[in-house]
Amino acid sequence: MALLFDPRKLLLIAGPCSLENEAVCRAVAETLRALGREHPELRIVFKGSFDKANRTSLKGERGTGLGAGLALLALIRKEYGFPVLTDIHETGQVKAVAAVCDVLQIPAFLCRQTDLLLAAAATGRVVNVKKGQFLSPQEMANVTSKLTEGRAAEIWQTERGTTFGYQNLVVDMRSFAIMRRNGFPVIFDATHAVQLPGAGNGVSSGQREFVPPLARAALAAGAEGLFIETHPDPDRAISDGPNMVPLAAFPALIADCLAVWRAVRPS
Repeated sequence: MALLFDPRKLLLIAGPCSLENEAVCRAVAETLRALGREHPELRIVFKGSFDKANRTSLKGERGTGLGAGLALLALIRKEYGFPVLTDIHETGQVKAVAAVCDVLQIPAFLCRQTDLLLAAAATGRVVNVKKGQFLSPQEMANVTSKLTEGRAAEIWQTERGTTFGYQNLVVDMRSFAIMRRNGFPVIFDATHAVQLPGAGNGVSSGQREFVPPLARAALAAGAEGLFIETHPDPDRAISDGPNMVPLAAFPALIADCLAVWRAVRPS
């Protein structure tokens, strides 16, 4: 199977946090399609979650559910031509998700769940695993070795920040070089890295104004891809609104990031 990651292009995983509904998905996909036409150096993967299973509060909205979410991802894949990515939370979800999605994502909180990693690896799909907020970058070698032992067809690693005291995260820019030693591409999750976990009176808060500087810094430090969530109206999103980039601002952000990526690429 041909690899989805292309070192000649900047990998961009983008989409809303929760799939929410068709209108939101189409609005984001239209912007991404225009970006892809304008910037052929991008390798775009559409992402969206069918279940926000780790909400801070039981009252938090969880999203479309498996069936409706996969139907939306299948629609985006067919009509816009993007590879699609979503999270898996339990081994029982793996088969259905792998039938639709090109990339199965292991959430940060679940990155050490051996059975989930092995089930994802066995599908033959790309596995993107997020580094847990509780892990050092060195410990990701243990995570990727499980996927390797499980014969994963393609492995991506995503840095999303490390717990820094209470309700805060910090990004260690050394992580990109350290995790790259594992032999697999390293992606930077610029939106969850600015999250303030549980700091929003029963929900997670965030500081989206720091997405651009952190994304640029990560590329300068060696990140090979970006994971950035975007939404037409983040303040009305059902999850992670404070972290997401407004869709209207997204093209300019990506243009800036591409300028950094071009500048630091090996000649």
